[in-house]
Amino acid sequence: MTVRAAVAGASGYAGGEILRLLLSHPEVEIGAVTAHSSAGRRLGEVQPHLAAVADRVLAETSAESLRGHDVVFLALPHGQSAALARQLEPGTLVVDCGADFRLRDPADWQRFYGSPHAGTWPYGLPELPGARDELKGTGRVAVPGCYPTAVTLALYPAFLAGLVEPEAVVVAASGTSGAGRVAKPHLVGSEVMGSMTPYGVGGGHRHTPELTQNLSRVAGEHVTVSFTPTLAPMPRGILATCSARLRPALTTGTTAHAQADTDTDTDRTADDMSAVEKAVRAAYETAYGDEPFVRLLPPGTWPSTAAVLGSNTAQVQVAVDAAARRLVCVSAIDNLTKGTAGGAVQSMNVALGLPEGTGLPMNGVAP
Repeated sequence: MTVRAAVAGASGYAGGEILRLLLSHPEVEIGAVTAHSSAGRRLGEVQPHLAAVADRVLAETSAESLRGHDVVFLALPHGQSAALARQLEPGTLVVDCGADFRLRDPADWQRFYGSPHAGTWPYGLPELPGARDELKGTGRVAVPGCYPTAVTLALYPAFLAGLVEPEAVVVAASGTSGAGRVAKPHLVGSEVMGSMTPYGVGGGHRHTPELTQNLSRVAGEHVTVSFTPTLAPMPRGILATCSARLRPALTTGTTAHAQADTDTDTDRTADDMSAVEKAVRAAYETAYGDEPFVRLLPPGTWPSTAAVLGSNTAQVQVAVDAAARRLVCVSAIDNLTKGTAGGAVQSMNVALGLPEGTGLPMNGVAP
């Protein structure tokens, strides 16, 4: 089959990454490419790395320019997708890379975005339990945020298996492309190079309710998430370090034995912790054993953003902190690929009944 696809917001980082992936997709023909302030310019002026479509002229983003396509990707600022999507044909698959349709709770949307809730679409993270069934045959997809993609993939197997208490602490570092392409003083090179800074501290980041929603969905109970994002001096990539307290049933024996000093009790404690580690490892192997785009790394090997650069692959590793009785999970993704455009194309493939990995790179770029 040949799918004709349009990309709205093609002048931005996410739009450019969608086009890069679609150019390698054997079933896709690229139709309209649109923008707002860059409308009328050659695509090559704003996306010089896309040589194959460099001479295409960016049209104004409107329903008129996007109609008549099989698939429309919306890579627009938050709050701008809903009105446009309502004007597109019901038979068009609309894949929204913004936040407009991710949240299920209207109160969460109102609190974090300050406008009326537009609704909820099937969630475009195929690895999440139940997501593929919701995506198959759908005409609308809400692509996850980049942070929620990294954090959900790091933590959800532990919550699904009931290994941890319903709370999580997350500190994640992102490259500057996650803030979009609009010029901002705090993102210029002289401000970013050689420095890391937190932002959205104290539960203020807009991805917090999405993290809570995803983890609560798999846990079957409300999960609280303390999320601290940080800005790292790199163009792209996310490294998420997440932890959650292990269930008492897993660690009670270990805690009791840890109070004794005899060699026998020390050996027993080590055996108990080994059992916990095996249970954790088994849960993650079960979750990701057949997932093409999530790689559970061998024990002792840790994720890195460089290893996933330009790929649709997430690296995941887990460890048990015996002293703190916490599970530590680390993931790495490319925020523009697996975190946005790759997730969008992967979801498109599922929705259209195409092989899920079509057109998606599994290998990173190095050095």
